[in-house]
Amino acid sequence: EVQLVESGGGLVQVGGSLKLSCAASGFTFAEYAIGWFRQAPGKEREGVSAINGYDGSKWRADSVKGRFTISSDNAKKTVYLHMNDLKPEDTAVYYCAAGEWTSLFTGWGNPGLPTEYDFWGQGTQVTVSS
Repeated sequence: EVQLVESGGGLVQVGGSLKLSCAASGFTFAEYAIGWFRQAPGKEREGVSAINGYDGSKWRADSVKGRFTISSDNAKKTVYLHMNDLKPEDTAVYYCAAGEWTSLFTGWGNPGLPTEYDFWGQGTQVTVSS
């Protein structure tokens, strides 16, 4: 059974930092890419960052460049999202998702598109207070 479990969310002040974790199980890590998405109330789910479990290549949304960094520990099958300089507009439920890297990181694949992913975690709330 595929499982993705997010943790690390919480309440933080503007300018603060958080590290989210996504623990994966039930599939071969190197065959998948892991993406981070977020969804604020009344808004569509948007891609934040993704990492290819096969070769470590990465994608990141322009809105978080310079502030968020994705990393992975393949031995632990865990992907991290390091979030710095947080802003109120970063407030959302953050989800991790898994999709086949051969679809996401090759050809016309789009790591930032939610429909490209097959499995999802339950989400973790991040709230940035001003």
